[in-house]
Amino acid sequence: MHMTNQHKAYIYGIATVLLWSTVASAFKLSLKHLEPAQLLLFSSLVSALALTAILAFQGRLTLLFSYTREQYLHSLLLGLINPFLYYLVLFEAYDRLPAQMAQPINYTWALTITFLSIPLLGQRIGVSEILAGFVCYSGVVVISTRGSLAGMQAVSLAGVGLALFSTVLWSLYWIYNTRDTRDPVAGLLLNFLFGLPFILAWCLLSTGLTLPSPAGLAGAAYVGLFEMGVTFVLWLMALRLSENTARVGYLIFLSPFLSLVFIRFLVGEEILASTVAGLGLIVAGLFLQQAGATRRKGREGRMRTG
Repeated sequence: MHMTNQHKAYIYGIATVLLWSTVASAFKLSLKHLEPAQLLLFSSLVSALALTAILAFQGRLTLLFSYTREQYLHSLLLGLINPFLYYLVLFEAYDRLPAQMAQPINYTWALTITFLSIPLLGQRIGVSEILAGFVCYSGVVVISTRGSLAGMQAVSLAGVGLALFSTVLWSLYWIYNTRDTRDPVAGLLLNFLFGLPFILAWCLLSTGLTLPSPAGLAGAAYVGLFEMGVTFVLWLMALRLSENTARVGYLIFLSPFLSLVFIRFLVGEEILASTVAGLGLIVAGLFLQQAGATRRKGREGRMRTG
């Protein structure tokens, strides 16, 4: 039976979502063996090697040497944000919080992008996006308080703050990345190559450089491959093959719920009802935000053609 491009897109998309759903557990398990800075260093090295191998396999490795001075400086800025600052902040958040809290809070980055696009890209938002923000961040409050104000005493507020700050960094990365016209895989690899010296310097200054245990190395390798490297390429292929990017885009909403299943059985955390309720609010808010953005684009399109 002939497989259409849309079917291939779904396969790549589902594979990406399944892999992304495991990374919160991988973060938490790896941080039992590594300091956040060390996990960042070794996972970034693995990701850079994986992306280099992918480019070499595609016969496009020479792209790394074909860009302008301005584009390399752009990679320096992007590499400072991701992988260095973003993953450092994210791993520190996971180090302080249960995975079932850190993962849904970090998931609000899609809404953070919308709000940061107002001052940085001059975009406008409607009532639905404002309502989406209220619903989303209500979910963050439910998760952070475990459903009651008394629950805040057992939660690291610094961890919650770091998880929220990670959404700002990730959003800034993607907003600045929208102006990048380079091949996406080559661009990502250059970001990692420029980010690695910052990561190494931070690691030397903060924790020192020691060879991790086999379990720590295995965790870093998994994170480097399936959070930072291969999944990015799989998702790109899903988007390129899909007849409509929204068809595979909505698969992303499965990820946080699947992630809770992995957290329960791999990490061993008892999933709280407040986590499920808060995550439901976050996802509902993101649906509202996407629906509002789609309606606004439709109206703008009709205005241009009317």
